Amino acid sequence: MNKEQLIDQLKEKQLEDILELIEDAETGDLEELELVESIGLVHDSQLNEQVISLLRQLGVTIIYVTDDEDE
Repeated sequence: MNKEQLIDQLKEKQLEDILELIEDAETGDLEELELVESIGLVHDSQLNEQVISLLRQLGVTIIYVTDDEDE
């Protein structure tokens, strides 16, 4: 899936917050993003991987943090 197809799919699913992250990455306003790996950004795991891959291509460093609910 290319960038345009990914963006179209995000628009179709009305994932405006993810679209904003991509826009921020394109303008250089997003350099790092902390994620809980087990949660991700998008419920659809394949779409999630595509979004994370695009963000990395745009120069965003993905930092995985642990989900410490047990503490």
